Amino acid sequence: MPVLVEPENPTVSSLLSALPPGSHAVSSPDRMHAWIDSHPDEYVAVLGPDLLLDAAIDVCEELRIARPTVSVVLVRDTLDTAVLTRAMKAGARDVVAGDDPASIDAAIQRAHQLHVALRGPAGAVRYGKVVTVFSPKGGVGKTTIAVNLALALTEKGAHKVCLVDLDLAFGDVAITMQLFPTHSIEQAIGSEESVDQAMLDGLLTRHKDSLMVLAAPAHPDVRERVTPILISRILRTLKEEFDYVVVDTAPTFDDITLTALDETDECVILATLDVPTLKNVKVALETLDLLNISKGHRHLLLNRADDAVGITPDKVEDILGMPIAAQISTDVAIAAATNAGTPIVADNPGHPSSIAVGNLASSLAGESLTAEVGTERGAPADGDSHESRKRRFGRKGR
Repeated sequence: MPVLVEPENPTVSSLLSALPPGSHAVSSPDRMHAWIDSHPDEYVAVLGPDLLLDAAIDVCEELRIARPTVSVVLVRDTLDTAVLTRAMKAGARDVVAGDDPASIDAAIQRAHQLHVALRGPAGAVRYGKVVTVFSPKGGVGKTTIAVNLALALTEKGAHKVCLVDLDLAFGDVAITMQLFPTHSIEQAIGSEESVDQAMLDGLLTRHKDSLMVLAAPAHPDVRERVTPILISRILRTLKEEFDYVVVDTAPTFDDITLTALDETDECVILATLDVPTLKNVKVALETLDLLNISKGHRHLLLNRADDAVGITPDKVEDILGMPIAAQISTDVAIAAATNAGTPIVADNPGHPSSIAVGNLASSLAGESLTAEVGTERGAPADGDSHESRKRRFGRKGR
């Protein structure tokens, strides 16, 4: 998970295309050090061209001694002998031009190879992705989408997927899947300093389709005792075990939801074709921008996308300022499958909504999942990924 240090947002945006998925952007060396301290798996710090050279040299010297497994890639607008000499003496692994994405990508790959070599195969931990499903408006089908997306990502057992219900007051993931968990996140309360995979394994409930579920508490008052740091450590630990951790959130910007968004690699934002929801989603997107959350990692899913309500998908894109990644129309079959405890992806893989969710899963995973999820091989996506390579910003990177 490369960390990019760059104070200027326009430059950040231009550099993200050269960084691998899961990259994190911060605006200062201090924030970079805080990120590295909490992410022992970090292997490279990319210092942007708008970071003062003296500050960049200081970072190189500090990491060379304190974190020798973390390479430094220095990006400059202009390369000259003086810059190269200072950077190499300070311990930078590579110095590359800002307008050369191929060189940046190659430098990142060399840093990862060195990291694996220094730590050894046993020390090179592979991390999965956190995919958060969020909407600021309740009743838009968020849980239904989260459940079906998690099932689509399992791809008949080829991927290990865990679905986490973080609507701690009124979570419906378990009942939607007709699960009756004996444990939930409630049993992890107070374990902030001892969260590990063994503990979480005891709290997970298995769905018949190889999907693991971490259920919400049975009673809403429990949410007051769940801390953000507990959520952060749970999600990070699950990433070490699972290929995908799908998170269903509450329809609010509370501390728990913000923490989940901070840990998010890809964010699926739900909207429906009604003015109140679109207004709330617009405000939510502006809030995410202000907090530097999931910028460049957002996927807009238009649910209940019916033609006769007076608002077109094109209008939605204009209002929200982002393309639609997937559309799902209203269909009684979706509600019927949900009520029966067999989500539509499992109940009817060839249904248009199943194919749409499968295409979204394909976009998130960077793989072709549609052929497995739906019956129409090679069916075109309702909304292809609007960016070929998503990158992550976090609220901590402000």
